[in-house]
Amino acid sequence: MLLGFSTGSLALGNVRLGLQMVEGTPTAAIELSALREKELVPLIESLESLDLEQFSYISVHAPSRLERMSEDEVVSLLETVALRGWPIVVHPDVVTTFDIWHRLGDRLCLENMDKRKSTGRTACELATFFERLPDATLCFDIGHARQIDPTMCEADMILRRFRERLQQIHLSLVNSASGHEPLNYESILAFRRVAHLLPDGVPIILETPVRSNEIQSEIAKVAWLTG
Repeated sequence: MLLGFSTGSLALGNVRLGLQMVEGTPTAAIELSALREKELVPLIESLESLDLEQFSYISVHAPSRLERMSEDEVVSLLETVALRGWPIVVHPDVVTTFDIWHRLGDRLCLENMDKRKSTGRTACELATFFERLPDATLCFDIGHARQIDPTMCEADMILRRFRERLQQIHLSLVNSASGHEPLNYESILAFRRVAHLLPDGVPIILETPVRSNEIQSEIAKVAWLTG
């Protein structure tokens, strides 16, 4: 199982601390988070100096909202990530000028959204983006899908429709306020309803905000979920 964490869930806004927290743990995947616009330039500038030897899978999460930067500026920065061959997780509602995002090719990885967003939440809404960005892949956020539809029927539809695009999985409990929390028994039972649709070897990125001494126990929960 290729498993890891988002640096943003472990150490908000501090990629280096997030990496330090998973050092020596059985994590072979990492998502370098620049979820906030102001974090993107510092992340790009730090890539050469980060110790990433532990990881066989690396992705980057792009800003979830653009206020000061244009799409062209953001994509120009992200092109340096794409050249490394790393997937770039992007929220669909950030994409308004499709021709610009075409430049990322199959490194562009669109994520299904939670209830706060106006699009990208369902299989039908995602389809409109994949039609215009045919090379893009999917970051399937199980917690978002469960929040949108607790029966997990929408999760089932997303996976069956876009399984061949699946690049990575986001895993956490997403509460009613759209906050990420550690996995609990109820969320694990719900996630097990679609676990059989997840191909072997697809990286699982935990977005659970846990402390250093809780990392091993959170990993154990995933082992039970996928077992």
